[in-house]
Amino acid sequence: MSEYKGIKGFQVQTRTEDPTPYAQALADNPYAGAWASGGALNTARNNMASVGVNAENVLAVSGEAPPNVTNVEQYNGSSWTEIADVNSARRGVRGFGTYTSGIIAGGYPYVAVVESWNGSAWTEVGDLNVAKAGMGSSGSSNTAGIIFGGNSPTRLATTESWDGSSWTEVNDLNTARDELGGAGNSKTAALGIGGGTGSNSALNESWNGSSWTEVGDLVSATKQQASSGTYTSALSYGGDAPPGTSTNTQSWDGSSWTEINDLSTARYKLGGSGASNTTALAFGGLNASDSVQSVTEEFAFSGLPPSTPAANYADAITGDFYYNSTTGQFKTVNTGGAPLGSWASGGSINQTRSGMGRSMGGTLTAGIIHGGIESSARALTELYDGTSWTESGDMSAAVRNHGATGTQTAASAISGTSGPGTLVATVENFDGSSWTDGTSINEGREQLVGVGLQTAGLVFGGNEPPVTAATELWNGSSWTEVSDLNTARVAMTGIGTSTAAYAISGYNPPSGAAPSFTTNVEEWNGSSWTVESNINTKRGSSGASGTIARGFIFGGVTHTSYVANTEAWDGSSWSEVADLGTGVSAMGSGGTSDTSAFSAGGNRGPANTNATEEWTAADFLIKSVTTS
Repeated sequence: MSEYKGIKGFQVQTRTEDPTPYAQALADNPYAGAWASGGALNTARNNMASVGVNAENVLAVSGEAPPNVTNVEQYNGSSWTEIADVNSARRGVRGFGTYTSGIIAGGYPYVAVVESWNGSAWTEVGDLNVAKAGMGSSGSSNTAGIIFGGNSPTRLATTESWDGSSWTEVNDLNTARDELGGAGNSKTAALGIGGGTGSNSALNESWNGSSWTEVGDLVSATKQQASSGTYTSALSYGGDAPPGTSTNTQSWDGSSWTEINDLSTARYKLGGSGASNTTALAFGGLNASDSVQSVTEEFAFSGLPPSTPAANYADAITGDFYYNSTTGQFKTVNTGGAPLGSWASGGSINQTRSGMGRSMGGTLTAGIIHGGIESSARALTELYDGTSWTESGDMSAAVRNHGATGTQTAASAISGTSGPGTLVATVENFDGSSWTDGTSINEGREQLVGVGLQTAGLVFGGNEPPVTAATELWNGSSWTEVSDLNTARVAMTGIGTSTAAYAISGYNPPSGAAPSFTTNVEEWNGSSWTVESNINTKRGSSGASGTIARGFIFGGVTHTSYVANTEAWDGSSWSEVADLGTGVSAMGSGGTSDTSAFSAGGNRGPANTNATEEWTAADFLIKSVTTS
C-alpha cells in the first residue's frame, strides 16, 4: 500500500529570486574602514591631550596653537564646542578617562601638574612623581589610569599609576621612549606603541596591570602619532615617519599590525580617540609644512563583517531545489562556477622579502614560506596559523627564486640561487621544525616552479642560464628528467600534483629585449606536456592555489606594472574574480583549493612588502531544471 508521502511527493520551496551566496554579498559590499571628514576644531592646535574612550564625546585639551593654550573643546560626533578651560596651558600633555571623568598630566615646559575633570570643571590634584611630557596613557576615569614613557628631558621608561589621589611608580617599559602612542581604556590593560628611541621605533609593548611585554611590532616605525583603542583592538595613525609626515593607519588585532586605509591629511602631534580598531577620531596636529591644523577625521567601518550571520541573504546551499516564481522555473544549486570571494588583510610576515619558496600544500591556516631576498638571500622559514606568522628553523643555506613542494610539516626547497650568478642544485627538506639536506636535482636553476609533495614532486622551467624547458620528477628517492615543456619559460606559476599539473604564464626573455610575458598554460598528465586554455592576463611571478580541476592564480608582474588581477579556473575556462588589494609579485603563496589561499610578502615596486592577504570564497552554480 502506498504511503501518503509517496503519492503526494515532497514540498518544493518557492522563492521570488535566486539565492545570493553570502560570499557574493561580502564581495559586493566588503567590510572595510575609511577616514571621512568631521567637524573642524575651533582652535587649530597640536600636541594636545585627548580625553574620551569613544570616537564621539571626546575632549581636546590644551596644546599649542601656538602659544600654549588652556582651551578645551568637546566633540559630539559632528562638531566641537568650547567648554571649561584647564588651569595650566601646556603642550605635550597627556590624558585618559571619559568626557565626564578624566585626567590630564605633565606637559611642556616640563611640569608634574595633574588636573582632574568632573564633567563641568578642572581641579588640580596630586602631581606626577616626575615632571615630564610626551608620554603614553591609558585609563578609564579620573580615579584609575597610567602614564608611561615620555621625557624629562631624557627619555623615560617609567610607568606611574593613578588611584584617584596619588601616583605610584610601577614596573618600567622594557625600552625607554618618548612621543609614543598609548592605547587602552584601562589601568590594567594597555599598549605602548612606537615612539622615539633616538630614531623612530616600531616597538609595541603590552601592559597587563603589573608588567610590560614586547608584542608584535608596528609595520612602519613612527612617533608623535595618535593611537586609540584597547590592548587587543587598536589603531595607530599619522605621526612623524621619515622621510616625511605620515598618513599611515595601522590596525592591531591583538597579535599583529596591518596597514589599512590612510588619513586624508598627513600630520603629526595630532590628537586621537576611539574604542577599538573599527572606530576612531583624529584631530589637530601639524602638517608636513609644520602648519598647525584644525582638521578632524572620523574612521569607521562599513559593509558586511565576514563574521556576522548571513542575515537578509538567502545562502546558496549545494543541493537546494526550489521554484523561482518570478521566472517560472525550477532550479537547483550545484557546485561549480567561479569562486565568489574576496581578499582581506592577514598577519604580516616577520621579515620583509620576495622570491620565497611557494609550497602550495601550505594552507590558509597552515602556511609556510622560506628563503627569499631582502638586500641579500635569506634562510628564514615562517609558518602561518591563519592569524600570525611565526619564525621557525632556518634553512642550512640562504636561497631565493627556488622551487618548492610539500606542506607546512613536510616541505622541500629546490635549487634556486644563493646570490648573483650563483645557482645551486641542492634540495633541503623541512619536517615542521628543522631542515635537512636532500637529493639534488639534475639541473640547477632559478625561477623554476615546483608542485606536489615532499615525497612526490615535479619541477619545471627556470633559468640556468639559458632559460630552460626541463622537467624533473621526484619519486621520493631520486630525480628523473622527463618530457620538456613545449615552451621554455621562467617566472611561471603552477598548480597541481606530480601527475596532474599546470605550468602557467611566465616569460622567455629575448636576447637584448624586454621580457615578453605570456598567457600560455601547459598541462602535465604524468608523462608529457600539452597546451591548455590560456589565462586572460599576461604576467610572471604570480601566486597560485588549487588543482587542475579547480584552481586560481593571483598577482604577478609585467614589464610595466604589478598585477592585482585574480583568475579562477573551473576545469574548462579562466574567469576574472576579485583582485588582490595591491598588485604584488614574487610573493609566498599557498592553498590547495580555489576557495582558500594566502599571498605573503613579495615585491610591490620599488620595495618589498611584509603584508599578507587572505582569500576566502564560496562557489556555486544555479541551474534551471528542464524536462527536455
